[in-house]
Amino acid sequence: MTAVTVPTGTKFDLGPARALLCRECGNETPLAPEYACLECFGPLEVAYDFGKIRREDIEAGPRSIWRYRGLLPVPSTVEQHPNTDPGGTRLVEAHNLAKALGVRKIWVKDDTGNPTHSFKDRVVGVALAAARELGFKVLACPSTGNLANAVAAAAARAGWKSVVLVPSNLERAKILMSAVYEGALIAVDGNYDDVNRLAQELAAENEDWAFVNVNVRPYYAEGSKTLGYEVAEQLGWRLPDQIVVPIASGSQLTKVDKAFRELGQLDLVEASPYKVFGAQATGCSPISAAFKAGHDVIRPVRPDTIARSLAIGAPADGPYVLDAVRRTNGAIEDVTDEEVVEGIKLLARTEGIFAETAGGVTVATAKKLIESGQLDPDAETVLLITGDGLKTLDALGDTIGPRATVPPSAEAVIKALG
Repeated sequence: MTAVTVPTGTKFDLGPARALLCRECGNETPLAPEYACLECFGPLEVAYDFGKIRREDIEAGPRSIWRYRGLLPVPSTVEQHPNTDPGGTRLVEAHNLAKALGVRKIWVKDDTGNPTHSFKDRVVGVALAAARELGFKVLACPSTGNLANAVAAAAARAGWKSVVLVPSNLERAKILMSAVYEGALIAVDGNYDDVNRLAQELAAENEDWAFVNVNVRPYYAEGSKTLGYEVAEQLGWRLPDQIVVPIASGSQLTKVDKAFRELGQLDLVEASPYKVFGAQATGCSPISAAFKAGHDVIRPVRPDTIARSLAIGAPADGPYVLDAVRRTNGAIEDVTDEEVVEGIKLLARTEGIFAETAGGVTVATAKKLIESGQLDPDAETVLLITGDGLKTLDALGDTIGPRATVPPSAEAVIKALG
């Protein structure tokens, strides 16, 4: 399972990271470029020995994810190397959306403000920093689009080569946004799950390629914690009552939950109860289906949805999503493509935020959960909007456009306005 040859006893500077911990059997292994347990083949995640972390030290840090460096598996010198410096995105109090949905208070965590306009810049920033320390030379990934953009940009910024694999039917905007950085962009005939299997083969054959969501996945995944950290800090160092998170592989939801738990354990926030809700598109909703059926095992599906950034039919973190949602007394729901489009339009007309299809899934799911009584309308709620609508323009089709086309006269405009 080792991606690069590492001499026994090698010590890595990965901040507070102590070891890699198997999420299934609990076996610990030393920090290394590993992603599967050698005892049971379960997935590994990072375990920490945190020192004393103070709010004032975080607040004095840069306005990026590196203000949370003491909580991440990155070198102490992370800021000295070229990186896209993601994070520091706005948390918007969405008064108009709250009124439209009939709830007391909603916040929108608008991650479209990241360098390549999605939350993937966060996870790639951490993956690149760890990959450099672990001895990799090429940054790579299989992707549904946003990750491809983030990897290509981060590699260009760092002066690294990149290899990015995407499904050939990906949205054209995401293809162009990956290609412009002039790394190696390879379109593959097949869906994301096909592309991911190909990436695993290539990772085994090319030991100096860091496939961020394959052979350095334990480190990469920790970048999503910064969403949870930022939300809590921006709320004045407290946890929201409820949070709605879009689900692809499921890693983001589990890491936001992990971030909230860590903040409570470190006394950076009051360890108050919170509920985590998951959002999927009906055309790719294996975790939602398992949740509703009361199952613990995720049955893979073949994706068929306009929400391509969430179109992972065999989600690696599915069982852990179920654990987090059930432990916090949340729920998982799914919405149709038509509801996704309406969710995009609802957020745009109420708050002036243009989300990609994943954001439409989040908003539409929140609406559905409110209507079913699963989301408490009196509880403070956060919605994660993880990507920019300019990346998925095709999803809107002919549903929007000019109200009218008129000659250049004031009378014609007034007439068109009715």
